[in-house]
Amino acid sequence: MEANGSLAGELGSCFRSTNFSANLSGNGRKLIVSRWFSTAFGSIGLASNLFALCVLVSSSRKMHSRARSSFLIFLCGLVVTDFLGLLVTGTIIISYHFTKFNWMVVDRACYLCNFLGLSMVFFGQCPLLLGATMAGERFFGINHPFSRSTSMSKRRAWFMVGMVWAFSFSLGLLPILGLGDYTLQYPNSWCFITLLHDAKNVTFCLIFALLGILAVGLSFLFNTVSVVTLCRVYHDRESVQRRRDSEVEMMVQLVGIMIIATVCWLPLLIFIIQTVLQEPAPGLLPHQIPRQTEEMLLIYLRMVTWNQILDPWVYILFRRAVLKRIYPRLKTRPSIVSLYPMLNPSLRRKLTQESVLQ
Repeated sequence: MEANGSLAGELGSCFRSTNFSANLSGNGRKLIVSRWFSTAFGSIGLASNLFALCVLVSSSRKMHSRARSSFLIFLCGLVVTDFLGLLVTGTIIISYHFTKFNWMVVDRACYLCNFLGLSMVFFGQCPLLLGATMAGERFFGINHPFSRSTSMSKRRAWFMVGMVWAFSFSLGLLPILGLGDYTLQYPNSWCFITLLHDAKNVTFCLIFALLGILAVGLSFLFNTVSVVTLCRVYHDRESVQRRRDSEVEMMVQLVGIMIIATVCWLPLLIFIIQTVLQEPAPGLLPHQIPRQTEEMLLIYLRMVTWNQILDPWVYILFRRAVLKRIYPRLKTRPSIVSLYPMLNPSLRRKLTQESVLQ
């Protein structure tokens, strides 16, 4: 006991007093996720995102519409984020599954664990925030198309993607700067935020979870209003021949991204809030998390990884080239400008000309 206590005192903050034994015990290893399972899903996710990125780059070179080009930039940012997320986190996690290295030997100062925890937060929040940003951009593009003199430029779209990346990275830095901790998680193959009940960890857990729920909620709100607007165009007798396929295509892709994010992320975010707000179980040692909580956190994490795997297939499968095969009646039509028949003719002509350059 004294040896373990002195060892713990020399280690970084990422080692909770109760996760040392899990790293050394052979019994716990039987419950570790198969390395082949992790490797297979990581490889599928990387291949899917790489394929989607190639399709996006090819499509962007043929695209002349600013609205569509900016949307493709957001999609490109999402795919790049998912690809790098799987690559960075998967490299460390899969390496552990194959080598079973001892964290207390390899990473005594917790530099690698903090990096992995920051990566989990960064690559977790980015898709949610990018989804909300894309939904907001389409909301204003469809419902208030003339509030901006021109569609969003490519430079501005990349700037917004960069802002999302910078914000998510700043969020991930908070535990390293002292607001909470990144700690080794069961079965000692990954690091993440700590579901303990001290003030700092509770605060950061709530920030992380509530921000994710807010992003999903905004996506739902913006996308719902945009879909209703497009339905108005579709059923309006005067404009039924004037609906714009690219706008429908973008909304189908956005709704798909939103549904995937909701199904994959909400269980984890709600679980984090419930865990840190409920009373701690009696009889626990300091800095101890119940094993059932650790196992549930691992299960919810597996669900989250599906978000990075499925996101690229939303774009791959829900493109107009694919949709036209499913629905042959889908034809190219003018834009959402038809919702505003009283618009100045010269401005209508200018915006309509831009919108049909697909």
